[in-house]
Amino acid sequence: MSRLGDLIRLERTRQGLTHKQVARKCGVSDKYLMEVEAGTRIIQDDQARRILKSMGLQQQTEADFTLEDIAATVDLQSAVPQLTKAVETKKPVKEKENVVAESDPGVSGSIWLDALSGVLKHVPIYNAVMKEVGHRLLPITNGKIEGASPDKVFYFMAPDNELRGFRVQRGDLLLVVPAQAAVDGAIMLIQTPQGRLLRKVKRVNDYQAMLQKYNESCESEIKNYNEITFVGRCVRLEADLG
Repeated sequence: MSRLGDLIRLERTRQGLTHKQVARKCGVSDKYLMEVEAGTRIIQDDQARRILKSMGLQQQTEADFTLEDIAATVDLQSAVPQLTKAVETKKPVKEKENVVAESDPGVSGSIWLDALSGVLKHVPIYNAVMKEVGHRLLPITNGKIEGASPDKVFYFMAPDNELRGFRVQRGDLLLVVPAQAAVDGAIMLIQTPQGRLLRKVKRVNDYQAMLQKYNESCESEIKNYNEITFVGRCVRLEADLG
């Protein structure tokens, strides 16, 4: 089944509409729509947008979650159980009420994205001075991203090659989850008077840790825990192979 077909099927099911009702709205045959949802017919992105818009997609909200974001990031088939559970708790929408009012305070995006917002999160990317320079769309599992609150995780862009020996190079993105204590063997983000740094951490004893960097050679320094402010633990690395 195609991902765009999944999106259309989820929204149609959410509204309680039949294939014929949706087909009539967007000017296609019900057979065509069934084949798109089944994944046996390829649908172009612009046609998918027209179908979704006919069911209430708000054009001005597309910047929140684009179809390209979702198709590139999320396996909608695995998300179906969570999406189904989310939409089952919502009041059914009658056919004549299928356009979402912009003034509705409970709507954070288009009508099918109301459900997706429970399983997707825009995770910000910060540079060395903690300025947001982009985002990644990540799935939420059981209310968490990598075991942490979705609002607490972020990507940090490596500012230099000081961890090149640990396979982290300038421009790479590291997903950071909150951690205020040393995690032995982990690459961690540390707050210093000069700014935030990435270091590999080794526990020395109950009150000291070794901070390592590795460019041309491995260098380390031992500091007391009361001298170190840990911001978070890096749990994922995204590198540009180009």
